[in-house]
Amino acid sequence: MNTSDLELFIRTADCGSITAAAGLLDTSPAAASAALKRLEKQLGVELFIRSTRQLRITAEGERFLLHCRQAIESLEYAKASLVEMQGEIAGEIRMSVSSDLGRNMILPLLDEVMDDNPALSVQLSLGDSLADFYMDRVDVALRYGQPEDSSMVAFQLIDVDRIACASPEYLERHGMPQTPEELLQHNCLLYRLGDQIFNQWEFTKEGAENSEPLTKKVKVSSNRICNDGDIVRRWVVSAKGIALKSRLDMFADLKAGRVVEVMLGFRAKPTSLWLICPSRKQVTPAVLLLRDRLREKFKHLLESEPVR
Repeated sequence: MNTSDLELFIRTADCGSITAAAGLLDTSPAAASAALKRLEKQLGVELFIRSTRQLRITAEGERFLLHCRQAIESLEYAKASLVEMQGEIAGEIRMSVSSDLGRNMILPLLDEVMDDNPALSVQLSLGDSLADFYMDRVDVALRYGQPEDSSMVAFQLIDVDRIACASPEYLERHGMPQTPEELLQHNCLLYRLGDQIFNQWEFTKEGAENSEPLTKKVKVSSNRICNDGDIVRRWVVSAKGIALKSRLDMFADLKAGRVVEVMLGFRAKPTSLWLICPSRKQVTPAVLLLRDRLREKFKHLLESEPVR
């Protein structure tokens, strides 16, 4: 049984279309259709019910799909294990990363890892929407915040400060806010995830006396809102306003002096960075290598002299 036919079957089931699956695998719809018919003949069952308007998987196809996925995953893991025995990390990582962290920090790290391990390949998906591990065919996701689904395998990489920051040019024109309340007089650049706009900012005063409230929340406003964290970062750098961002996302801009931290007497609620796999099957030697390299890199950056 041809493994490429099995891969085509999985893609067709995921896409619900022979044409779409053929496009993903760089083959023609006619060749894909012939491959599926060949697979059905070998199995002696009908895997899909075809009509002029839709393609629907059969009960036999659903049952075979489950075992087919497991077989392909086992084969890929076996290949990677053999190469690992020879002192090399191999296989493919299908990875989802948030836009800001992915473009500005993860890409160069991936280049280093792949240069050291030529048999390793990566499929990278950039975007701030939470990955659907099944539909998006993702093995591992890098995301801020501890995952709520306890069935997933999650590795905490590092705790990360979140900071309010702005460009020197913006602060020269509009002044430096000293307290959370003063943010109400500023343009605060906002991030949106789905239908939620993150316009409630919370800060804790450092060294506050017992008579003072420790935590202050403000509802900020903005003329710029985006669902892409990297766009928000670019707005900060180009003097459009103040943003509340992860220190990791802003690390290079802070170091270069393109932005500075504001309200140094207040701390925003910190977050944490996690590497997440849908199950133990995706925890391959390549994923473990990536986890260790990420931990090493982030620890080196954040434990060096703080950049403000």
